[in-house]
Amino acid sequence: MQQSFQRVGHRITRKVRLDEVIHETAVADVADPELTDEAAFWQSVLRGSKAEERQDSRPLKVVDAFCGSGGLGLGVVLAAEAVGRRVDFAAIVDTDATAVHIHRHNLGARKHLATSVASLVDFHVVDTGGAATFGYDPEIVHTDLRRLGTVDMFIAGPPCQGHSNLNNHTRRQDPRNDLYVTAVALGVALGSEMILLENVPTVQNSHSDVVATAVGLLKSSGYGVSMAILKADELGAAQRRSRHFLLAVKGRQLDPDYLSKSSKRLFAPAMPLSWAIGDLLDRDAPGLLDTSPSLTPVNLARIDYLFDHDLYDLPDDQRPDCHKNGTTYTAVYGRLHWNRPSPTITTGFGTPGQGRYVHSLKRRVITPREASRIQGFPDWFDFAPDDLPLKRKNLAKWIGDAVHPILGYTAALSALAAVQEVSRIQLKNAA
Repeated sequence: MQQSFQRVGHRITRKVRLDEVIHETAVADVADPELTDEAAFWQSVLRGSKAEERQDSRPLKVVDAFCGSGGLGLGVVLAAEAVGRRVDFAAIVDTDATAVHIHRHNLGARKHLATSVASLVDFHVVDTGGAATFGYDPEIVHTDLRRLGTVDMFIAGPPCQGHSNLNNHTRRQDPRNDLYVTAVALGVALGSEMILLENVPTVQNSHSDVVATAVGLLKSSGYGVSMAILKADELGAAQRRSRHFLLAVKGRQLDPDYLSKSSKRLFAPAMPLSWAIGDLLDRDAPGLLDTSPSLTPVNLARIDYLFDHDLYDLPDDQRPDCHKNGTTYTAVYGRLHWNRPSPTITTGFGTPGQGRYVHSLKRRVITPREASRIQGFPDWFDFAPDDLPLKRKNLAKWIGDAVHPILGYTAALSALAAVQEVSRIQLKNAA
């Protein structure tokens, strides 16, 4: 798998080679002139440029579980687009009905279910870890999903709170971790050719050993499996964000390092924050998306202190009393660096006390639109469809909890490359 970019005139062309086939797409060039061709391509995408959709292409049939607002789904759309295909979201599922609505509005979906994934599939697991098997074939118990037929790709991002380093050790025993195994059962029950799961890197340290159990279940169900931790800043993003990906392909033996090796072929240097949001400096628009929240006088004073003293980390004596004797969370109340990638965007980006979220050049925290850009959402992605009533906490959740699309793009493109190679080998053997 390889990709290359060429900037000519007012267009930027991307060529993606999967196995022996080269696919070409192009976007309008709206990027800064000094950028490399690849950085200009992705900046143009971020600013709203779209590749032309091929209506006659064979659709990629996808089911997206724990879908949120659609970050992982968008990454799959971008990967399919790169190889001349379009995505048909046969079904999307999440307990957050409004997030499902946003996903459907932006990416489309034939079935959209605001329900628990656990209510969709019946299964039983025998043993744990690598010895895990299903006691019987997992079965879809939801009528709408039964009618979908075979699925090309099943993607899921089960809740990760139980695995996150932001929580204490006992939280790794959170029963929600079992939803990771539930996602595997649903993917297998759907007969999906490809299964793609993402989570925080510490999912591998789960008390209940869910990753090893998932691998055991998938292998015993006829899937080849590969896993890797993918880093957005090693794939050309303007944010340091790492996620654990598990890729399973039905009927194919995967090198355990396949996903890691494949992603390295798409390596691109990290971009600075200015690359993602530099053109928004003078944006003056009303509404929650383009305005930063009102802050308390004490937090405004902390931001003024950073700028007045040309600092990026707030001194201990300017912090709350609980921090004044020192803290390991030095990024809290911090100012973003204009010429470096952003740290991980979380749901707390609207509060200086939640991380390094003070704008580099403006005396305020970043706006939701700036956060969504840093998170990899292009300008055409609408978080307020149909005049949807919005609250800042909702925007923060939909943006901060999302999977950076460049991570989904890389993992999904790797999956498509593996399947295309299998198809070629099968055709060659048949001949």
